[in-house]
Amino acid sequence: MCFDLDSVPPIAPIEGGAVDHRDLELDAADGNRLAAFAALPEESSDVGVVIIPDVRGLYRFYEELALRFAERGIAAIAIDFYGRTAGVEKRGEDFDYPDHRAQTTPEGVQADVRAGVDWLRAQGAGSIFTVGFCFGGRHSWLAAAAGHGLKGAVGFYGMPGGDSPNPIERAPQMDAPVLALQGGADAHITAEHNTAFDEALTEAGVEHEVIAFPGAPHSFFDRKQEEFADASEDAWNRTLAFIERYK
Repeated sequence: MCFDLDSVPPIAPIEGGAVDHRDLELDAADGNRLAAFAALPEESSDVGVVIIPDVRGLYRFYEELALRFAERGIAAIAIDFYGRTAGVEKRGEDFDYPDHRAQTTPEGVQADVRAGVDWLRAQGAGSIFTVGFCFGGRHSWLAAAAGHGLKGAVGFYGMPGGDSPNPIERAPQMDAPVLALQGGADAHITAEHNTAFDEALTEAGVEHEVIAFPGAPHSFFDRKQEEFADASEDAWNRTLAFIERYK
């Protein structure tokens, strides 16, 4: 489990930041209908991010993260990838996400990502990035190889190896820069995984950074994890700098 249900991003809101936010339902190209949450800055932006959640799908943490991006002038939409099996309604704490996770497919997730990309483009955003966490981090990197025309793909503690297709083996197809923000003390995603991803991206000629924060565990990016506040701040600043560099 990546976050507790009462977790919030470790990013301070900007006082007086004016944003337009709303719940949405999007239609993917394969016929799926999915829930989403969008946040737009007061002034129209050419830059947008599609936020891909962890294994629980769309919930408060990612809605708050979308607001934090919008307060900084970046249009954001957080998508849900469980529409095919769980519908588009808001979910409670008893949501049985493992059963729905087992029914997802890489193709379905990317169809949902594309729906988010298309929605941002319809709002006027031309430079679009993906930002994902855990399950979503992996699929954020895979999105760079999915033909969405991204400017970059950011993943927090995603698994670069494992089941096929995985980001390591898809590195030759990636057509956008990659930023990997990993926990140096992650018990599941090891230094060997991160090194293999770094080497695969280098061999494929993909601009990238693979950063492992020393001592930080999986899911360190959480206001409740006060002891990793410095790593969280660094990761957030690196994300914003990555977007600014490649937009």
